[in-house]
Amino acid sequence: MLVANKPAGLLAVPGRGADKQDCLWSRVRHVFPDALVVHRLDMATSGLLLFARSPSVQRQLSHLFQQRQVFKRYEAVVAGRLTKGVGEIDLPIGIDWPNRPRSKIDPISGKPSLTRYRLLAAHDTQTRVVLEPVTGRTHQLRLHLAAVGHPILGDALYGDVSSAPRLLLHACALCFKHPISGELLHIEHAPPF
Repeated sequence: MLVANKPAGLLAVPGRGADKQDCLWSRVRHVFPDALVVHRLDMATSGLLLFARSPSVQRQLSHLFQQRQVFKRYEAVVAGRLTKGVGEIDLPIGIDWPNRPRSKIDPISGKPSLTRYRLLAAHDTQTRVVLEPVTGRTHQLRLHLAAVGHPILGDALYGDVSSAPRLLLHACALCFKHPISGELLHIEHAPPF
């Protein structure tokens, strides 16, 4: 396995078109040609990404993610002042097909989506929070926070892109059992903002 720290603004995997081939996976494969993708982060999000080095380990790690046996923690800075120290955002999410790549809160056909949060520091105009996505829907953290009136600063899709120089969202921790040894691994990287 490999863990890499993806910078904001870099794709996790190649996109469509020749201009979207530079990505973390291709950069990792220059050093480790056997690296395989296990999960992804949005282009605007920075933080920890896990890669497998064999198809067998990739399957096992993917299974851990599907079974929600990988604990993921993010830090973000959101607009406004959150007053509740801890909480949950439980809103169903679906793809907003006419406005792709956006997702939307969809109480009729959306999939159950749960985000837990904990306040770290609150100021008059912004709040730093720790986020735990229990489910893993597309844009879940970004959409959930925007839906409760506290979009992540710098969010071009669900907030105000001019509120920060980048999306202030960082995947700062992964915790899971090693697929071969069973050892509990806890990997952390502090946010760069």
